[in-house]
Amino acid sequence: MNISDIYEALPSASRKSLMDFAEFLFQRDGTTESVASEKLDILRPEKESVVAALKRLNQTYPMIERKLLFHEASSLMTDHIMQGRDVDEVIDELEALFDKHYQDFLQASQNR
Repeated sequence: MNISDIYEALPSASRKSLMDFAEFLFQRDGTTESVASEKLDILRPEKESVVAALKRLNQTYPMIERKLLFHEASSLMTDHIMQGRDVDEVIDELEALFDKHYQDFLQASQNR
């Protein structure tokens, strides 16, 4: 079975999730130039998808290299899509993940 077969077999809501995840994977290697070292104050909306949360968190923490987060973030996204993990629970974990990497970034900046 290939990705096209899987896509065709999914209901429309799952197709959208798969495409959103594919977009996230495609963008994961994006680089930023002249990145701010302070996190931005972007509030979490009351209702948010996991993909929207990833986009928001990438904007909130522009100094964190996406490559550092990829494995853990994609694992959480997969749990949500494939295993039906609760969206709020996954977003909470994503926020904690980004914050941990931000704290590591701050610590590394202080040690320079």
